[in-house]
Amino acid sequence: MTAHSAATAASHTAGGTSGDHGRRAGRDGGRPPGSMGQGGVPRLMHAAVMAVQAMVSGVNLALPQLSASALHPSATQTVWIVDLYVLVFAALLIPAGALGDRWGRKPVLIAGLAVFALGCLGCALAPNVPVLLACRAVSGLGAALVMPATLALSLAVTPPPKRGQAVGAWSGATGLGGMLGNVVAGGTLQFFSWPVFFALFVPVSVVLAVLAARYAPATERHAARLDPIGTGLLVATLTALLFGLVEGRDMGWTSVPVLTGFAVAVIAGAAFVAHALHTDAPLVDPRLFRLRAVRTGTLGVAAAFLGMFSLFYLNAQYLQYAKGFSALTTGLAILPQGLCMKFVSPRAAQLARRWGARRVVALGMALIVAGLLLLSLSSAHTPYWVYVIDLLVMASGMGLATPPLSSAIVGALPKSRSGVGSALNSTARELGSAIGVAVVGTVLTAGFTARLAAPVAPYAHSASDAMSAAERLGAVQHAAAVTAFTDAMAIAYRVVAVIVAVAAAAVLFGRRNSSADSPTHPAAADTPRNEREST
Repeated sequence: MTAHSAATAASHTAGGTSGDHGRRAGRDGGRPPGSMGQGGVPRLMHAAVMAVQAMVSGVNLALPQLSASALHPSATQTVWIVDLYVLVFAALLIPAGALGDRWGRKPVLIAGLAVFALGCLGCALAPNVPVLLACRAVSGLGAALVMPATLALSLAVTPPPKRGQAVGAWSGATGLGGMLGNVVAGGTLQFFSWPVFFALFVPVSVVLAVLAARYAPATERHAARLDPIGTGLLVATLTALLFGLVEGRDMGWTSVPVLTGFAVAVIAGAAFVAHALHTDAPLVDPRLFRLRAVRTGTLGVAAAFLGMFSLFYLNAQYLQYAKGFSALTTGLAILPQGLCMKFVSPRAAQLARRWGARRVVALGMALIVAGLLLLSLSSAHTPYWVYVIDLLVMASGMGLATPPLSSAIVGALPKSRSGVGSALNSTARELGSAIGVAVVGTVLTAGFTARLAAPVAPYAHSASDAMSAAERLGAVQHAAAVTAFTDAMAIAYRVVAVIVAVAAAAVLFGRRNSSADSPTHPAAADTPRNEREST
């Protein structure tokens, strides 16, 4: 089943009159009543994707201000502030895709935007860290409902010959959302305080929900059964894993809670697989990973976004702590990366058809690793133009690698599971993002606190506290603290680069000698015979 045939399956989900009107509009060039035109619905879906992705990156920019606020979170709590949203987002994406299959993508999208707005409002009003974390989880639930519906609805109104480009544009929108999150957060934090950043997403979500209710096409509902046991086991697995990664530095890697966390992750993960193999309607059928395109695609997407969101976590702190940039300048400083991704991503499908997906993915993953290694060389004295080149190298890699990998995942799954297919793709993104933040946050904090000079070490509650104390103690101590930060950041980047490189090697090894790399039939060879014949 090729990427195009999966996209065709998505078009079959455009139900009833809405789908017929959309096809007539495409043939006749007219716009039926209530239609946004052929490109309007994808643009609306891209806006929704960018909103939920902007919440991930924008929070990273707000960390210095959050750390210095009355909430006064610790270094470990700042990692949870970023990661809890992504954890819930990742863990519930696949159940949300199943809900879209069962109840229709349009109503699930609208409900998700409403929940997302509610969570953002709670974050803006949070009086303490626990409330902020709870509301971040609510926002993550809303984002999980939004994400899988957007790709399915975009493909439902896209002509078959252009669906590969549509997947690329959607992939680019996820990256652009991350960059715009930095710009929005920077502008907001420059003139207001961190609660205003969260509050901005409330009216945006309401407007998007109203537009979706008016213009998004209705889709067919499939008899998809939910899997609450599988969902619970998946949430337990990811939560326990991240608990071990995030809390290991503070509690000790051999402490009982941390070892228990890792043990629970292994046991719950094994139980999740066993349950999925013995239930009639599993949340995710592990047998899907026999499909080479699904197996390598999910690993590759997760690795790429692990690298990307590691950058997001480190970038905002580096530019503010080491370079002395304001919040607004920091937000604008990373914008070239988003523009580069938006330019490269839609062209990746064309390059994959010309050169083969494996070559394009290999080039993209190599550029991501190279970008991470180049960024690890940054110091307080690195000129901004050099830093931008590093960002563009990494952005080009993301733009080249992720669209073919995403298309392979979507294209390998049967028609009846198209919603779960797009959710699996998105889950790989968010899971990679969550692990990336956990890894770099832990490595950065451990390296930074270990390198702090004795007069500053008592203030290592958070990076913000340490930097403020160092500045009060004079220029020499401040310069030493900045050096400690950039040295720890370099180690974090290199650790992530190794992880991404190993994952990339596994992806390319898994795709070798595969007809899945054929420009014409990128996923057909990986699909079981009975599924291919049914398409």
